[in-house]
Amino acid sequence: MTKQIISQETLSRRLLRKTFAGHGVKFALFWIGTLILCAVFAPFLANSMPLVMSKAGQLSFPVLTYLSTEDLAVLAAFFTILVLWVLPLKLKFRVNLALLAAVIAAVVVLANVYLKPPQLVIYDDFRTAHYTEVDWRVMPLIPYAPQDYLRDYGDTGLEPPLAGKAAEEQRLHLMGTEENGADVLSRMIHASRIALSIGIVATSISMILGIIIGGFMGYFSGVVDMIGMRLVEIFEAIPTLFLLLTFVAFFGRSLYMMMIIIGVTSWSGYARYIRAEFLKLRRQDYVQAAVAAGLPLHSILFRHMLPNGVAPLLVAASFGVASAILAEATLSFLGLGLVEEPSWGQMLDQSVTSASFNWWMAVFPGGAIFLTVFAYTLIGEAFRDAIDPNLSRAAGVQ
Repeated sequence: MTKQIISQETLSRRLLRKTFAGHGVKFALFWIGTLILCAVFAPFLANSMPLVMSKAGQLSFPVLTYLSTEDLAVLAAFFTILVLWVLPLKLKFRVNLALLAAVIAAVVVLANVYLKPPQLVIYDDFRTAHYTEVDWRVMPLIPYAPQDYLRDYGDTGLEPPLAGKAAEEQRLHLMGTEENGADVLSRMIHASRIALSIGIVATSISMILGIIIGGFMGYFSGVVDMIGMRLVEIFEAIPTLFLLLTFVAFFGRSLYMMMIIIGVTSWSGYARYIRAEFLKLRRQDYVQAAVAAGLPLHSILFRHMLPNGVAPLLVAASFGVASAILAEATLSFLGLGLVEEPSWGQMLDQSVTSASFNWWMAVFPGGAIFLTVFAYTLIGEAFRDAIDPNLSRAAGVQ
């Protein structure tokens, strides 16, 4: 008589194990992880100011003086997520989310009250005697800020990677410089923050709207479903790119405005997924039992039904992040993106603005956009294969 071994592995852990089993998704996770580290620690990886220095026995941290509220908020969010992930705290997801939001809000409020970074930063000053003639100092890996145009070196402008002129002036630009003289690698690192933030925030907005509207459509059906589907069709007919161009023309360029517009106009696909799942789930026994028990509507929808129908939504979310990144890159390539902050699409545009084609301004930003979109696509397809029972059975037969 053979013993039947019952697996104690939860559904979420089994899905994660199947998703991350392939080599392609491992590469995707490595690339996304690298971008996250670059985005979080960008001020410490690429900057013109010393990280720490000692002058006349006095220790100072110049880079901390110039940290902005956004820098502190990103660092606080990263370390909070890391602590919640590492510590064995079995808290509910909404509790973790509330803790994360509370920490970020507290850091933003305290930073606005107590943090007073200089409004004007002159990067040439960090190459003067006050910062160079010291006992010792530690510089970032890339000793150039993204807005450091190296004007103290004279007319730099576009220079290919490892240019001879830069070597003579004891400058090292691994990816060359852009048309204003700024280091391309430094701008690539800082631009990763924009690419990730616009993808994650815009997708989060669209997912929240899609879950709420699609949940009501699928649960109530009838008139609510009919009105909701007409609303979905209206938003699907809105051209996101042209709407972005219109808002930029009237209200100026703002990263937050781009996030909101992309998020508000992209929820219809998520609503369709949730509607289809809830139409199947609303007749299940556990849902009928929850209704008979008199549970409130939000508990039935988002505590009992949503966890059982969210898997297809997570697959679509990975493609949504990639689409948001492409939308921002397209806008920046057209010259209507952000002005002060570096962007991959903005750098890609600089490859064709001058009389000659500057290959390094096309290869590096274009490659980063391709790899990021490709990585999210690989993760989405791997997760889709993991949750599809037909594909799982086919793989088991083989």
